[in-house]
Amino acid sequence: ETFIEREPGESANDRNDRAIRVAVKWYSQHLKTSESGPDGLKVVLLTNDQGNKQKAEENGLVVYKFEEYVKNLIANPELVDRLALSNDDKNDITSSKVLFPEHLPLSKVQAGIKNGSFLQGTFRASRDNYLEATVFVQGEGEDSTEVLIQGLQNLNRAVHQDVVAVQLLPKNQWVAPSAVVLQDDGAAKDDNVDGDEEEKLSRSLTEAARKATGKVVGIIKRNWRPFCGMLNASQIKESTRHLFTPADRCIPRIRIETRQASTLAGQRIMVAIDGWPKDSRYPNGHFVRSLGSAGEKDTEEEVLLLEHDVPHQAFSQAVLSFLPKMPWIITPEDMAQRQDLRHLTVCSVDPPGCTDIDDALHCRMLENGNLEVGVHIADVSHFIRPGNALDKEAANRGTTVYLCGKRIDMVPELLSSNLCSLRSNVERFAFSCIWEMNHKAEILKTRFTKSVINSKASLTYAEAQMRIDDANKNDDITKSLRGLNKLAKILKRKRIENGALTLSSLEVRFHMDSETHDPIDLQTKELM
Repeated sequence: ETFIEREPGESANDRNDRAIRVAVKWYSQHLKTSESGPDGLKVVLLTNDQGNKQKAEENGLVVYKFEEYVKNLIANPELVDRLALSNDDKNDITSSKVLFPEHLPLSKVQAGIKNGSFLQGTFRASRDNYLEATVFVQGEGEDSTEVLIQGLQNLNRAVHQDVVAVQLLPKNQWVAPSAVVLQDDGAAKDDNVDGDEEEKLSRSLTEAARKATGKVVGIIKRNWRPFCGMLNASQIKESTRHLFTPADRCIPRIRIETRQASTLAGQRIMVAIDGWPKDSRYPNGHFVRSLGSAGEKDTEEEVLLLEHDVPHQAFSQAVLSFLPKMPWIITPEDMAQRQDLRHLTVCSVDPPGCTDIDDALHCRMLENGNLEVGVHIADVSHFIRPGNALDKEAANRGTTVYLCGKRIDMVPELLSSNLCSLRSNVERFAFSCIWEMNHKAEILKTRFTKSVINSKASLTYAEAQMRIDDANKNDDITKSLRGLNKLAKILKRKRIENGALTLSSLEVRFHMDSETHDPIDLQTKELM
């Protein structure tokens, strides 16, 4: 009953609109005539298309624009803030005065890039000066260039990380990067863009300091995401227009419309950009959601994770479905494919409190007087098959992220802290590399194998150091540690002699208050 043919001369879009109107009409009739249908239920058509709305009204349908409909939902006034700005609204926010040059259409931009009059690159706003940016132009091989952009009109509404087209200015207009720190604290008015603001850039006129300078002529790809930050409520009473200041200083301030400014004051919120017309000093956007009160640990953690694009939602059911069923046991089929190394005195050495132990070691004397050394890595690939949902999620996360009192796992905890953690006194799958070495740490033989190990001790650095130093201790674990330490020192010395570079930054640990879970002390990791 709702199928319709496209009429001669009717566009696909018009046919689709007509199909929607027919479906609405059919559904209204259907609800009226069905026995069990609820009484007085109305079918409402929402459309922002003026022509479609007019025809629907002529057909006697109940029809609203989104905005009209949402503004009539009296019980939920905050929903209005979530509406993206439609083109009609964008016009009444801005001044009639054109502040920025028009962006060129994509066809002209592509032609310009092809004939070399424009360059394509990634726009990188300066954190320290809102009137300055660089565009990073990827060249062939090593050959990449940076183009300096100065002044709001030359920046021309590009936002950090957008892909843009730039045109180089004549050499006599090239400038040097500015040495001034400028934060945009301008009033929220759409006044002139050039004038007084540009005066603030100190011009360095020495030839040597000048860099290739250009202007943005078009946007190839916007890289907008929802931004975290704070609302600067307007000083004007009853005003619904406010400026939002992002936490990331590379992002310009965004103008939003909201009726809940008083509620949002002092909260961290998320805002999305809808557009940046050429007659508006700031981009226009809308409120997405509140993250909580500024200064609260959970809120600020959420801001950190969102701003650095760290995936931190809970693992989905699809991902969890690929985890092994508990209780997990090693089957005879597993043993047939692996070497049994459970008899070896394997141990691990990690920072205190480490639950994801990914490697363990052993060292023992052989009858011929040489040393056997093994490095055993948790065999994660046994549990994660290539290309499944668990593999894809872990690849997307890329790493485990440590915050001050918690961590965001790359793989679910069952693997990271249990089945793929080489804890002591439990059997675990590993991938082992085993060398035969002489006492000068020269490798005589190497072999690799999938294995089953049973670690005899999970030690902290301090515990391992105490065992090595305690002359009264001569058990297998301690002898293994002493052998490893002796070889490690020789290997390290050789590496340094060969010109190895030591690039270790300090690792820190937070001490947490056991009741409030707030950090109370900070300690750097001591090298034993």
